[in-house]
Amino acid sequence: MKRARVAYAGTIQGCTEHPGGVRLDDGRVVAESAVVWLPPVETGTIFAVGLNYADHAKELASARPQEPLIFLKGASTLAGHCARTRRPSGVEFMHYECELAVVIGRAGQNVSRAHALSHVAGYTVANDYAIRDYLENYYRPNLRVKNRDGCTLLGPWLVDAADVPDPQCLELSTAVNGKITQRGNTRDMIFGVTELIEYLSSFMTLGPGDVILTGTPQGVVNVNAGDEVVTEIEGIGRLVGSIVDDAAYGIAPAT
Repeated sequence: MKRARVAYAGTIQGCTEHPGGVRLDDGRVVAESAVVWLPPVETGTIFAVGLNYADHAKELASARPQEPLIFLKGASTLAGHCARTRRPSGVEFMHYECELAVVIGRAGQNVSRAHALSHVAGYTVANDYAIRDYLENYYRPNLRVKNRDGCTLLGPWLVDAADVPDPQCLELSTAVNGKITQRGNTRDMIFGVTELIEYLSSFMTLGPGDVILTGTPQGVVNVNAGDEVVTEIEGIGRLVGSIVDDAAYGIAPAT
């Protein structure tokens, strides 16, 4: 099953797919364009994994990590399907990152790889934008690279784990203004979903709603205000976003 969270007529509701748009939990069917899409889950801790595809590490001229490169993201970074993301004035290189997002459904400590998937509630699509201008190095990511308001889109749907037999065999792609610029497959992760759950739970408790962003393959390109960016994962969903400048985002110029 696929489920989402939306805002409609002053309320926040869950919804499912419907030929006429989306069916809200209160039974009403409304057009997709009539709702404001929210991240499909109320998140706990948000973990992001850097350089988790060998081809992407090579693309960025970085060494292959020997253990997962993990950093945390704040709640204000999240936005939903069809959201706008700000490109600050003066930056030289801002890019998307299409990622499989793993949502934890059952708490666990010291979870083995063999039992890791039993702790997963489901999967969704993430687009985790980065501004390379602000990067110090890949093992000490500057907060401005990955923790800006609205820089991480999640959605549209949370797909039940039972409906994804193998999370390590999913095609990923990104299109900018209708042109495919990135392709990859989750089988090429350096550290797979079960390894990441085992690693994280070895030193901290994972809880329901925690989200693991599992990294992106090669093919990242610069995006600019006015661009439409679509990140898609086979069987999980198609996540649409757009890039806007400071003025369109409501940021006044510095005085």
